[in-house]
Amino acid sequence: MLHRVEHVMGFPVSLRVDDEGIPESAADAVFAWLREVDTRFSPFKPDSEVSRLDRGELSDLSEDLAEVLDLCEHYRVATGGAFDVRMPGRALDPCAVVKGWSVQRAAELLTAAGARRFVLNAGGDVVAAGGPWRVGVRHPEHADRLCAVLALTDGAVATSARYERGDHIIDGRTGRPATGLLSLTVVAPTLTEADSVATAAFAMGTEGIDWAASLPGCEVFAVDAERRVLRTPGFPSAQEQPTAA
Repeated sequence: MLHRVEHVMGFPVSLRVDDEGIPESAADAVFAWLREVDTRFSPFKPDSEVSRLDRGELSDLSEDLAEVLDLCEHYRVATGGAFDVRMPGRALDPCAVVKGWSVQRAAELLTAAGARRFVLNAGGDVVAAGGPWRVGVRHPEHADRLCAVLALTDGAVATSARYERGDHIIDGRTGRPATGLLSLTVVAPTLTEADSVATAAFAMGTEGIDWAASLPGCEVFAVDAERRVLRTPGFPSAQEQPTAA
């Protein structure tokens, strides 16, 4: 079994591969890619591609940055502007898309290296293969409790919430923090989708639950500001305690 934990992009990333014969170089490639992403796409690094683009210093976009910005625009349009990485008075910040997109790419590197049973956990957002894996969803008001445990075989899960960074997700339609939900978890085929949809839906408030649930392959678990729990019928719940949370 291959296991590694590193702090990348501002959060802990843990990798577990249960296949035999997968070399350490596969893990090296995963974390090298994530460090590259942090260097290139962080809005907090003045020399990153994102920062240079925001200052008008970048004339030609890399294929990767163009793909990320296309995804951002897709979700801006799909949410009627609730999700927007280019809000007035704020720097360009595509982090909500970059995280899931980059970790999904990292998972594809593992698959290319021959891994068939693995879990990659990036700050609580998880992409997994060869399960079932059991993944815990943190209670939005109690750090030491879970509000759901789900079974994940091949796919991804991401949560957007207010408990780590406060009211940091902005509704682009109003310019004010989105406060209609306490947390929203999305299960999707890829972490690119799960992470982007979770953030975009959270920005929409309670209407985002139905929007996310209407997307192909997406299942949703949400806790609104009134402490009501809402989940789609296909949300893959599990009864046992999590092994990949």
